[in-house]
Amino acid sequence: MPAAELARHLDRYLRHLSIERGLSANTVAAYRRDLTALLAALVDRGVTDPAALAPELLRGYVVGLRDGEAGLSASSTARVISSIRGFTRFLVEEGVLTADPAQDLVAPKLPKRLPKVLSQQQVEALLAATDGDDPVRMRDKALLELLYATGARVSEAVALDVDDLVGPDGTPELIRVIGKGDKQRIVPVGSYARAAVEAYLVRARPLLAGGGRATPALFLGARGARLSRQNAWLVIRAAAERAGLTVDVSPHSLRHSFATHLLAGGADVRVVQELLGHASVATTQLYTHVTIDNLRDAYQLSHPRAR
Repeated sequence: MPAAELARHLDRYLRHLSIERGLSANTVAAYRRDLTALLAALVDRGVTDPAALAPELLRGYVVGLRDGEAGLSASSTARVISSIRGFTRFLVEEGVLTADPAQDLVAPKLPKRLPKVLSQQQVEALLAATDGDDPVRMRDKALLELLYATGARVSEAVALDVDDLVGPDGTPELIRVIGKGDKQRIVPVGSYARAAVEAYLVRARPLLAGGGRATPALFLGARGARLSRQNAWLVIRAAAERAGLTVDVSPHSLRHSFATHLLAGGADVRVVQELLGHASVATTQLYTHVTIDNLRDAYQLSHPRAR
C-alpha cells in the first residue's frame, strides 16, 4: 500500500473532524500539523500500511518527540498523543484497523493552570477605555460589553449575526451563541451591554455597513465586512493599553472574568457551566479554585488571627 494511502486516510479524517464533528478551522489545522508530521516519520521508517501501526512504533515516535531535539513540552506532547489517538480510533471505526494501536498511549499529566482573571475594577477600566461617539469606538464598546456580559468566546462574538439578538421589539435581552461543535446556547445580556449594543446598532453599524456589501454580521470592520477574530483581539489589546492595565489581557480575559465574578457573587457552578457552554462541569469548576484563592487572600488580610 503506497504512502499516498496513508495521506488519503488522513484527508478523510480531517474532513470528518470539520464536517461531521464541526470542529473549528484552527483545531482541524492543529490536527493536520500533528498527523502530517507523524505520517512523514512513518514513511521515513518505511511504514506505508496502516496495519503496520504497532503500539511500540507509536510509543517510540512520541518518546522521540519528547526526549529528542524537539524537546516537546508536556502540553505539546499531550496534544500530539490526543491527535494520534483520535486518528487511530477513526481508522478502527472505519474498519481500516481491527485494533487501536494507540489506545495505551498515556498523555503526561498537566498541571492545572488557573485562568488569568481581571478584577472588577480592571474590567471597568477596560470597558471605560472604549468610550467615544465615533462608530469604531461605539462598536468596540458594544463588543467588549457583550463579551463581559455573556462570557462568549471572541470567536463566538465575531460570528454573531444581528438576528442572533433575541428579545421583544428587537431589544437584545438574549443572544443566541453557536459554540464548539455547533452547539447552540441562549445567554442573557445585562443592561450595560444591552445599552451599548443598541447604541451601536442605531448610530454606528449603519455607518460601518455603508462602506461594504450587505452582511448579516453583528460586528463590522471599517470596510463593512464581518469583524475578524484577529481584529477583535487588536480591539481588546488597544483598550487595555489605553486603560493603562499592566496585567496580561488575552482574548479570553473577559470570559474568565465573567465566570469568576459570577461564582464569587454566588452563582451556581452548573448555571455558569450552561452560560459558558462547557460540555463538562469539571471545566467550569476550575474557576472555583480562583474564587477560593480570592477568599483565602481576603481571609489572610482581614482575620486578626489568620497570620
